[in-house]
Amino acid sequence: LLKEAGIEFIQESKDFDEDSIIATSPKNFVYQATLGKYEANLKEFGFNDYPLLVADTVVTSQNQILRKAKCVDDARNILMTQSGNITSIVTCMIYQTPKQKIIDISQTDYLFDTFNLDDLEVFLDSEEWRGKAGACMVEGFCKSYIKDVRGYESTAMGLNVEVLKAFL
Repeated sequence: LLKEAGIEFIQESKDFDEDSIIATSPKNFVYQATLGKYEANLKEFGFNDYPLLVADTVVTSQNQILRKAKCVDDARNILMTQSGNITSIVTCMIYQTPKQKIIDISQTDYLFDTFNLDDLEVFLDSEEWRGKAGACMVEGFCKSYIKDVRGYESTAMGLNVEVLKAFL
């Protein structure tokens, strides 16, 4: 996303364990996850030599936070929750330089058509769902099922580049 937006960057990161987060709302969850990453990366890298940017994303549908699937059955259940429904992708970013700090929470909503069960099984067999919030990427399997979009695609891909560029 940053390359496509013409933003130069160096990618380095310290991990943060999201499994410890307890949150009842998607916005609270994604903020806590981003803040945890921010604190870990700030401690490791600071922001004096380069700006610091961290972001995280959560997927939600039918009032459920859809985290990363732990197994194929979990992935199937997560995807079936989204099938034929509105799925919201909420992304939080924290961007900091010595002169400014930006915190943004953005949301993009997708209305999905009902997933074809044969297509779903092929996707599950591919294991492309592994490590993905909501077990899917809107630029992948879900793309052909999108009926309507409200918001920026970059938010759904993990970073609201449009908001970031406004501050750069």
